[in-house]
Amino acid sequence: RGGRDCGRGKMVSSASAEERLTNAQELIAQGKTADAKAALKSVIDGVADKASEDEIKTREAAAQELIGVLKSESAVEELAMLSSQLRPLFAQLPKARTAKIVRTLLDSVGTLNGPFELQVKLCKDTIAWCREEKRTFLRQRVEGKLAALYLSNKQYSDSLVIVNELLREVKRLDDKAHLLEIQIVESRIYHALRNLPKARAALTSARTTANAIYVPPSLQAEIDMQAGIVSAEEKDYKTAYSYFFEAFEGLMALDDPRAVLNLKYMLLCKIMTQNAEDVASIVSGKIALKYSGPQVEAMQAIAAAYSLRSLSDFEEALKKYKSELADDLIV
Repeated sequence: RGGRDCGRGKMVSSASAEERLTNAQELIAQGKTADAKAALKSVIDGVADKASEDEIKTREAAAQELIGVLKSESAVEELAMLSSQLRPLFAQLPKARTAKIVRTLLDSVGTLNGPFELQVKLCKDTIAWCREEKRTFLRQRVEGKLAALYLSNKQYSDSLVIVNELLREVKRLDDKAHLLEIQIVESRIYHALRNLPKARAALTSARTTANAIYVPPSLQAEIDMQAGIVSAEEKDYKTAYSYFFEAFEGLMALDDPRAVLNLKYMLLCKIMTQNAEDVASIVSGKIALKYSGPQVEAMQAIAAAYSLRSLSDFEEALKKYKSELADDLIV
């Protein structure tokens, strides 16, 4: 009888957590995010030492909901703090499900353009925790994220140190999906350092790795974009254009903001092959109109200056679109 009572108590506890989660979801739908956050936190904080699988799944769902709410509010600092607050829950989750939540958190902070220092601290804290908990797979993923962060901040040597160590580790583990991501970052680092042979070698390695596995569309677009960049540096602008076009189509289908950069580089390739007159026809299409803005306008200005053979118009464009032209490493 005592066993039955105990089982009944667990059912009530589980139902209570599920009810609170449902209530929180209703509050989100009503726009009452402050109350929803409090309700979700109460569900997450209710982790017991011997919780049932259903209870753990309910709390995991609450964590995902809370990340979504904080992301919608652009609450970057709260998202960063949540990483450590969720660790009692992580102790009860399988490693793969923990990794999914951690990566969602990191991606959310990155998508919201959180301060560089905050993102680096979040990555380093997570890496330290992964080492303590011996979570090698997740640690390597977060280190890859940190390397990409350093690259975006032009800290090339810091990024390269991480990438070189990761390449040794990941090759040994034969994790081709992660190896591919690291090789793309490696190629981007060497391109930024103006070491074109090594950038090309890393890109070739990435494409060899990609041939052996399924590559998600977003990652395939990254490969195509990097191939376009390297080809353009080698002054093979026709080949570069075809790669940028492939990347543009792939990212456009995903509604990825990087699509406009590939459109910009497509236009640049047309100018470099003395086909500046093609720029107007490309940007007048329905697809390109969606991406109108300073990036495209900068290329239109350069194309117009080229067609008129006007040095003064060219210099004026460089001044007006400094961030889109002079500050762009590719241009």
